[in-house]
Amino acid sequence: MNTLYKYRRIFWVTCFIPFENFSGVAAAVQLQAPTPEDLSWRKKCNNTRMSYLHAVLQVCARNKAAIEGKACHAQAIRLGLLQDTTTSNILINMYCKSGLLPCARKVFDEMPARSLVSWNTLIGSYAQNGEAQEALSLFKFMQREGNSFSEYTISSVLCACVAICAVFVCKQLHGFAIKAAIDSNIFVETALVDVYAKSGLLNDARWVFESMRERSVVTWSCMVVGYVKNELFEEALLLFRRAQITEVEHDQFIFSSIICGCAGLSALIEGKQVHAIIFKTGFGSNIFVASSLIDMYAKCGSVEEAYTVFTGIEEKNVVPWNTMISSFAKHARALEAMISFEKMQQLGLYPSEVTYVSVLSACSHMGLVDEAKSYFDLMIREHNLSPNVIHYSCMVDTLGRAGKISEAYELIQRMPFDATASMWGSLLACCRCHGNLELAEVAARHLFEMEPDNAGNHVLLSNIYAANEKWEEVARARKFLKERIDKKERGKSWIAIKDEVHMFMVGELNHPKIAEIYSNLDNLVEEMKILGYEVVTEHDLLEVEE
Repeated sequence: MNTLYKYRRIFWVTCFIPFENFSGVAAAVQLQAPTPEDLSWRKKCNNTRMSYLHAVLQVCARNKAAIEGKACHAQAIRLGLLQDTTTSNILINMYCKSGLLPCARKVFDEMPARSLVSWNTLIGSYAQNGEAQEALSLFKFMQREGNSFSEYTISSVLCACVAICAVFVCKQLHGFAIKAAIDSNIFVETALVDVYAKSGLLNDARWVFESMRERSVVTWSCMVVGYVKNELFEEALLLFRRAQITEVEHDQFIFSSIICGCAGLSALIEGKQVHAIIFKTGFGSNIFVASSLIDMYAKCGSVEEAYTVFTGIEEKNVVPWNTMISSFAKHARALEAMISFEKMQQLGLYPSEVTYVSVLSACSHMGLVDEAKSYFDLMIREHNLSPNVIHYSCMVDTLGRAGKISEAYELIQRMPFDATASMWGSLLACCRCHGNLELAEVAARHLFEMEPDNAGNHVLLSNIYAANEKWEEVARARKFLKERIDKKERGKSWIAIKDEVHMFMVGELNHPKIAEIYSNLDNLVEEMKILGYEVVTEHDLLEVEE
């Protein structure tokens, strides 16, 4: 408090002395851990008000000292220094760095003359702060005014297009860049790759990427991220391999993305290889890379290795804790998930909405109804978090799995928002397990309205009718499926053996060793019978022709 009082006192006492105005502000700002640049700023500027003001505003921008910057602005107005374009540009930069975009826009609008720097600074700041529409509007205004633009202008507007997936605008800007002969600029090309990839236009992104004469690590990262986001995991791995061959310097973004790609393919061997590269390059301590590794090992079934990565993180924030709790939940390790939930709070970290999704999911898989209710209540009462549709979905699933179908339905009725298709699907599946035909029909009606082309919902209801020996309804459902809905896509599974991935479908006949596989399956069935296993047939579609 004494430091803060001294900070304010030095500033206000000196603020209104004609020439020492800016000295007071600079002294106040520099009370906060001055850098060598801050300490030498006086030597670099000559003895004029203008250069003195510029130097102080640059210090304010570096320190994000908005209050002191505003004081400088006020003194500049009083001394009549705002007619200078450079001064206004530095003020815009200071306000943008401090997060005060309305103040930056006010300075911009009041400028008697604007330079390219004025436009670029404000457009770039709008794009960086998530105000994409403002960035696009300002660029259009810039064109109407007949002002010149640069590569930085186009790349900034393209970054704004990424945020709102404005594909049509992006294509217009691409044509604009070609017309202005700046499409070969690395920043423009990288921005184009980014916006095309994130908008799902992978062919366009690939075309721009392959036509580039030089590529930065950001360019490679954008392309890999685009492949992973669009679930083209194998292409992402191949591109990462290309990046290694060309000896591209990697960053945390490309590592996080390629690890997600390995997780999407359940490619444990490739994931371990990438982990080795991460360890070698020193990115293992990055919190987001480490969290991606935890998630990858968990999705590949290696929870122990996921926990090893987790324990190796020196300073954990809520992100790795959430990932680890989610990993325990996915593998039905409810006890470990709940212990981790308590530990993170003991370390002073507050659970987020994501944390509660994971711990509620863990309770759902293990049928821990009372614990799930306790966490749901704790979320609202203790941590002041409003449950969203995912939390309610977890609760519906928990109650349904435990056979409390009516209670799950009542919870859906009490929700402050409409139930999703996944929620009704969960209720329908639970109705099948516990034989509740009445609520199964209610859930199915909602699903037919929300997902009219989903054959799985009709098949599930047909199975429930079969279990309750409602053969007329079964026949009607099967007839409806044959006449109006495309065939349900056959299930697939795959397994990696000795670096080769083997994929199987229902009724598989094309695998080179299929005869040997079926022979082993028959042997397993015989062994199961010897051990007393009985096949559950209550959900089979009896007395119905296929």
